[in-house]
Amino acid sequence: MKFGSTASYIAPPDLSMAVNAAVTLQRPLLVKGEPGTGKTELAREVAASLGLPLIEWHIKSTTKAAQGLYEYDAVSRLRDSQLGDARVSDVANYIRKGKLWQAFEAPGRVVLLIDEIDKADIEFPNDLLQELDRMEFHVYETGETVRAAHRPVVIITSNNEKELPDAFLRRCFFHYIRFPDPDTLRTIVAVHFPGIKQALLTTALTQFYELRETPGLKKKPSTSEVLDWLKLLMAEDLAPEDLARDPASMLPRLHGALLKNEQDVALFERLAFIARARR
Repeated sequence: MKFGSTASYIAPPDLSMAVNAAVTLQRPLLVKGEPGTGKTELAREVAASLGLPLIEWHIKSTTKAAQGLYEYDAVSRLRDSQLGDARVSDVANYIRKGKLWQAFEAPGRVVLLIDEIDKADIEFPNDLLQELDRMEFHVYETGETVRAAHRPVVIITSNNEKELPDAFLRRCFFHYIRFPDPDTLRTIVAVHFPGIKQALLTTALTQFYELRETPGLKKKPSTSEVLDWLKLLMAEDLAPEDLARDPASMLPRLHGALLKNEQDVALFERLAFIARARR
């Protein structure tokens, strides 16, 4: 089972190596990187490349680790007991299986995505240590122990919004997805837009990297955002000369696809004002 670039996903050699190392070690792969660099999509492409089903667990600020195992619906059981429903005699009827349970009981190996783990509270990763380590957990309401029939390929993503506990990090294989260099980004663009004009692409990517490297930028545009921008440029059938920045604001054409907050827009307007004042 070896992962590499697919027809729709360009994986740099170090990323492919990280995925394959995690599979070999049977450790969760912890993937960090800027938002929009393809962390979530990586799990989908790994599943497609290895021919495995994918189970996705998207984490929210309110998500608890226990929800990944199971939830006991005591309210429904109480209601059914009041209505005289015969189902109340079996507590298993009120156990809702979580994503980890689904992955553990799958008939074959699966890819389990735990997406944006850093959104949850700080105790969330620690609460999953034993389950991810031993690949089993106990259901207290029924007295059963659920064990993984096949150890899933676990991919965990983080946007680095908060530090993860050391005990959790020790159990993972770590990889940071760096922002692609111009050559790699050209390859990614070619996968998505094989018919793009090279002169337009060269001018657009030059502007894009200049924008990303602007000091003081609050949110640098990501891979997904440059793809959106290029799609707009192609839809407008623009030529390279049409991409000249507005001298009054220094903003690129259709900048709303790249800049996502008013502070960054204002930054370029200030830079344009300073440039005019120095003339």
